[in-house]
Amino acid sequence: MTKSLHSNAETRQVNEANIGPEVPRKWPNWLSRFSAWVLTQNGWKVEGELINQKKAILAVAPHTSNWDFFLGLFVVFSFRLNINFFGKHTIFVPPLGALVKRLGGIPIERSKAHGVVTAIANKIKASEQLILALAPEGTRSPIYPWKTGFMHIAREAEIPIQIIGLDYEKKAIVLGPIIHKVTNIDEQMQTIYAFYDNVCAKYPKNCITKP
Repeated sequence: MTKSLHSNAETRQVNEANIGPEVPRKWPNWLSRFSAWVLTQNGWKVEGELINQKKAILAVAPHTSNWDFFLGLFVVFSFRLNINFFGKHTIFVPPLGALVKRLGGIPIERSKAHGVVTAIANKIKASEQLILALAPEGTRSPIYPWKTGFMHIAREAEIPIQIIGLDYEKKAIVLGPIIHKVTNIDEQMQTIYAFYDNVCAKYPKNCITKP
């Protein structure tokens, strides 16, 4: 079942975002306040509500620019989210490796990606709490269809997915639909594409949601 939070969703200032008690948190309050201030000063707001779960996947898109990572980082700090994310194994070497791990990075060697879905799903199952944030396209370049690894992870780990949009035209972090259970990947991917049809990327031509 998919619950849409995109239509008629309430818009709030970043520092007024409603974060439920089940969501894993970290980061100091001063960093949260500073990050929310930076986003607000640049015109960004929050639309909708974040899923209130100890375990979930946050699928964040469109991913068309390196700026998306920094915008997402400010959102993570603002919400004080304790998240994990995938990164190329090459960025986990000194001097930045320790920082990337501190931010929640999980190294992935793409040439040896076989079995990653099951390994991550098992890690989530074994964890008391784990929020995994990722870009469903899997690349900044124009691509269609998008990667579906996150859907398989959610299905194996039996956790929900919240779809989040970075809308550069509205300057809104859109906390969108929740897929509570992955049952039909092809069908549910159409729900995801339909959501992102209404989200304006930093570089719109690089966000492809139709064949």
